[in-house]
Amino acid sequence: MTKFLHTMIRVTDPDATVAFFRLLGIEEVRRFDNEKGRFTLIFLAAPGQEGVAEVELTHNWDPEDYSGGRNFGHLAYRVDDIYATCRRLMDAGVTINRPPRDGHMAFVRTPDGISVELLQDGTLPAEEPWASMPNVGSW
Repeated sequence: MTKFLHTMIRVTDPDATVAFFRLLGIEEVRRFDNEKGRFTLIFLAAPGQEGVAEVELTHNWDPEDYSGGRNFGHLAYRVDDIYATCRRLMDAGVTINRPPRDGHMAFVRTPDGISVELLQDGTLPAEEPWASMPNVGSW
């Protein structure tokens, strides 16, 4: 039997990344500092999903370049209202790279450029300004 435990992404600014995930309703559930290894692990989960579907943020204390895919592809989260979620993110200064024109899916990026897919359970009717918004950058 295989059970999903967590997805790990490397981050350069843990505070900014934790704040980003809080905008999505994802909270820090535990943190470990490893002095000898010079890194911090921060585990995040949606309420009720602690220990089931978590994101592990790895912050290496010594600066590193995470080019070439060393920091990951994308994460996906189901949201209650994709329009309200995207509005909350935009109001906080987050760019919506792929707006929810279809009332079902959007893509945003963390402060470190990790792509996050947002999925509506089902599909909401098309709504402005989302229906006519173009993609911004890559997603």
